[in-house]
Amino acid sequence: MKENKSLQRNIGMPQAIALYIGAVLGSGVLIVPGLAAEMAGPASLLAWGFMTLLILPLALSMGLLSAKFPNAGGVSHFVTLAFGPKAGALVGWFFLMSVPIGGPVAALTGAGYMTAAMGWGDPTRIAIAAGMLAIGLIVNWIGMKVAGKVQIAVVIAIVAVLVFSFAAALPRMESIHFTPFVPHGWMSVGQAAAILFWCFIGWEAVSHLSEEFKDPQRAAVKGVTIAAVIVGVLYFLSALATVGTQSYLRGGADSSLVWIISQPLGAWGGFIAGLTGLFICTATIIAYSSAASRVAYALSRQSYAPKWMGRLSDRYQTPVGAIGFLTLCFTAVLSLYGSGLLSITTLIKFPNATFILTYIGGCAAGIRLLRGSRAGVTISWISFAATVAVFPFTGWAIMYPLLITLLFVLVDYLRLGRKRAGNIPVASDAEKISRRAL
Repeated sequence: MKENKSLQRNIGMPQAIALYIGAVLGSGVLIVPGLAAEMAGPASLLAWGFMTLLILPLALSMGLLSAKFPNAGGVSHFVTLAFGPKAGALVGWFFLMSVPIGGPVAALTGAGYMTAAMGWGDPTRIAIAAGMLAIGLIVNWIGMKVAGKVQIAVVIAIVAVLVFSFAAALPRMESIHFTPFVPHGWMSVGQAAAILFWCFIGWEAVSHLSEEFKDPQRAAVKGVTIAAVIVGVLYFLSALATVGTQSYLRGGADSSLVWIISQPLGAWGGFIAGLTGLFICTATIIAYSSAASRVAYALSRQSYAPKWMGRLSDRYQTPVGAIGFLTLCFTAVLSLYGSGLLSITTLIKFPNATFILTYIGGCAAGIRLLRGSRAGVTISWISFAATVAVFPFTGWAIMYPLLITLLFVLVDYLRLGRKRAGNIPVASDAEKISRRAL
């Protein structure tokens, strides 16, 4: 029997929008509005508005590339078309090795909200995190049609809670809470904006699912635009409620939204906030697990990853080999956290540099591949400049992508030796595709 090596096209517009929102609207919405308000006061709202406008080009650049070049490789594929197969594969590995750490961090963050609300200990937090990761992997194994529907339900729940929290905050918002408007100087607004950048990362993840879009042109461009508007509005309303009620001073900067929800609901407020954290982080896990498994599948298809990573489920036509790889990585990271060898503060720093490098590669590819569109090139340049400006702030985390690069070069060197002996056709096909694209 001939093996079917193609992914199914079953992601429609609603699922695409939900996946985009789930990838971007992370746990930061529960924490960052309070932290930004503590840093810049009411003027933090300017930072939110500025970053929402600045990040829109980043979302659109990923959407335009996904519409024009739909492929499971996502950003890796775009870089391959623009700069060659080796550069594309390296960017693919940057993204792929970000998720095995980023997934458990998201799970532990979401589980942390619930355990804090209920007064449970760290073992329970780890158990809940493991359950969230398992849900993300199982949903991806069953397929993107199911994943998309689950994501829609999760995102609706998230939006409902955030809208409720804003409505609950309205009676407690007072004009005096907005004065003085700039209590810590204008420099604090820029510092707050730098923190907010992390709340808007995630657009690149869904590009890896573009090969499974029913209508890539419509789902990628229109989907990402609608999602960007929804995410921007939700973030801004959460920030407005935080500043207008001064919850960041009363409930603590890192739990301001919990305080807002708790006021009308009492003890139930903490439980609902904890449940919201679970929903938000599970949505993120589903989106990023989907993306990572697809990029692993694509890298295997190009012979830049082991063949077993490209294995598809006979029943669901999903990349079970890559999902198995993520399962092993998630288990290892949770075990390290549970042993006390690594804290969540340390873990969260590792994928920062690799995520930003993935964006830099994608934006650079957009400058070259979208040159037939003046708007596309302009958007890509703005996004490229913004990500390059943020990259130096990753600090020592740059060592992680450096290690990935060294391992990639070593493995590629060994791979070339095998190619000379066995005449394995890998790079030539990708190079032909790149030349045709250009």
